[in-house]
Amino acid sequence: MKYSGIGGQAVIEGIMMKNGDRYATAVRKPDGEIAVKEDTYVSMTQKVKFCGLPFIRGVFSFADSMILGMRTLTYSASFFEDDEDSEPGRFELWLDKTFGEKVEKVLMGFVMAFSVVMAIAIFMVLPLLIANLCRRFIHSETVMAFLEGVIRIAIFVAYIKLISRMEDIRRTFMYHGAEHKCINCLEHGLTLTVDHVRESSKEHKRCGTSFLIIVMLISILFFMVIRVDNVWLRILSRIVLIPVIAGVSYEFLRLAGRSDNALVNLLSKPGMWMQGLTTTEPDDSMIEVAIAAVEKVFDWKAYLRENFPDAVILEEESHDAV
Repeated sequence: MKYSGIGGQAVIEGIMMKNGDRYATAVRKPDGEIAVKEDTYVSMTQKVKFCGLPFIRGVFSFADSMILGMRTLTYSASFFEDDEDSEPGRFELWLDKTFGEKVEKVLMGFVMAFSVVMAIAIFMVLPLLIANLCRRFIHSETVMAFLEGVIRIAIFVAYIKLISRMEDIRRTFMYHGAEHKCINCLEHGLTLTVDHVRESSKEHKRCGTSFLIIVMLISILFFMVIRVDNVWLRILSRIVLIPVIAGVSYEFLRLAGRSDNALVNLLSKPGMWMQGLTTTEPDDSMIEVAIAAVEKVFDWKAYLRENFPDAVILEEESHDAV
């Protein structure tokens, strides 16, 4: 495997692929045509030197991914909005009057803030409170920290299972699989064709799902060491330590995405297994969308010539033979 530097995200009926500061969002429109929009996004880790320091850049990279994710989701959703004419409600009128042209950014910021608060409440605070019910039976803080971590992972799995029952989410998981397969195809030296992408793995070590699982596993180690008697202080410690845990997790994921070391691959297994819940085998039309997004921002032929010259030669010879 050769690191390509490409990252991506599944959106509504499409895929966003990012390479450096450039990103492209490809969407399969209702009429079957593929719309591709290219744009640029400069990460905070590049704008501010401090934000790019090891163990700090993880928090800002996560924030970047949320901002860019909301942008691309909004773009993809624009192709599937209800076309029926309807009078705006009072709340919509108030938003337009109050914020004017900035209303979209304000709503985006609110949704992001709300999402972060809910994620902390559901995946950090709730497991602690549930585990705390067992404190009268369990007196070992190490066991309590481990139990809390197990509950956290169980809630995450249950959440993924629940939302995967929705048709839109199932299709998004298929596009997620197409994104991974596309990147795996290139990073294993294959030309970017539908056939080659279809044959590639739908699991990838740099996936956001892996990041979340690594966060949960590392949080177990942190909370085994950091012990607080008061329940309110324990809740506060879970919230305060999120940036630290995220920073450590990001560094491991960054290393895993660039390494084929046996130990790193072994430690990456939990995240890869969890991707079985968030990625599904795509159909060929979804793979075509992924390829369209990659080709807009990445010269994959030059990448293959540089990193897999023999594979490219063999591919060209096979075409010549045909």
